[in-house]
Amino acid sequence: MPAAIDPNDRKLLLIAGAILFLLTLGLAFVGADPQEQGMSIPSSYSAASGGARAAYLLLQDLHYHVARWERSPTELPDDPDDVVLIVADPLETPSREEREALQDFVQEGGQVLFTGPRIETFFPEAKVTAGFPTLEWKTFSADFPSNYTVGAPKIVLQTGTTWLGTAPSQIALYGEKYSPVVISWRIGDGRILWWAAATPLTNAGITREGNLNLFLNAMNFPLQTNHAATKIYWDEYFHGQRSSLWSYVQKTPVAWGLAQAAILGLIVFLTFGRRSGPVMMPPVVSRLSPLEFVDTLGGLYQRAGAEPAVVGFVYQRFRATLARQLRLPVSTPDTEFADAVQGRLGWKETGLKTTLARAAVACGSPKVAPEEALGLIQELERYEEKLGPQKKIAKENS
Repeated sequence: MPAAIDPNDRKLLLIAGAILFLLTLGLAFVGADPQEQGMSIPSSYSAASGGARAAYLLLQDLHYHVARWERSPTELPDDPDDVVLIVADPLETPSREEREALQDFVQEGGQVLFTGPRIETFFPEAKVTAGFPTLEWKTFSADFPSNYTVGAPKIVLQTGTTWLGTAPSQIALYGEKYSPVVISWRIGDGRILWWAAATPLTNAGITREGNLNLFLNAMNFPLQTNHAATKIYWDEYFHGQRSSLWSYVQKTPVAWGLAQAAILGLIVFLTFGRRSGPVMMPPVVSRLSPLEFVDTLGGLYQRAGAEPAVVGFVYQRFRATLARQLRLPVSTPDTEFADAVQGRLGWKETGLKTTLARAAVACGSPKVAPEEALGLIQELERYEEKLGPQKKIAKENS
């Protein structure tokens, strides 16, 4: 017959099962492929239809100096001339320092290709509509001749976002007059090229009408013709990619797996360690310990108000010690004891007579203040320590 589970163990197993269930449920959501959840991330690592691996490999084949950027914008080069930074549909929001670093990058001559409606969180002066994502392919014609529109009279986007008005430093390149979808924005010595969507550089959209030429024109900065002189950084930092191993692991199910393994190991340790550990009885303090006896006796004297009795006990003990050391009868008066101490032992202190007289009075009193009783006892014990047997013997031998 199997042994019954202890109620405490049953409760522990139920709690552990609930925790494991919640962790597994969280892993199911966190570890799912974004493409399977309907998300479209134009990452240079992604070969899905909404990814941008084809555009990244194309730049490499065309001998552009292209590299993935997985660090903070605060680490961008100080001399951004001939540098293009691609920020395609970022998922994360920049900090204040990162926002200022991007602003300085453009001011000092860098170019940013930014796609998507979140440009306002990176460059607060931008104004766009909060359109809903759409799967519809829309064709837009070029409205202004520019180096960005060469060979691309029409482009195709999947977007519901548009730009709200244009400032003197902004030029609408594609879209309606009051709702453009492509903007060239001059800031300082640099420029921001904004697309309402990342469609022209995605795996599914780069082959659409005019999209490839629009993408390549954006890489030419826009007057640069020497591919080797242009440095292109494809941002993956705001897609959640980091350059350290642990930051990468945090974005995968490995972190959840390690957490589950640690919790499971802790549960196993608590379950079996509780049963298999050494049995240790708690220490028991004996009720016959001397300290407890002293505390109990002191409490009894305190409740009974027996301070005179305590003083009398110490007083009689001190007189017996003097009688034994000085070879005098126990009935010797206190004054003779004091004179004998001064005469035989050569001790010149005269306070002994007063202390003995006070102690004799306290012994016969019905009540003595606790402070006074304590002071008398301490004085008698101090004299007894000074007039101990060793001092008497040393004096007589001399």
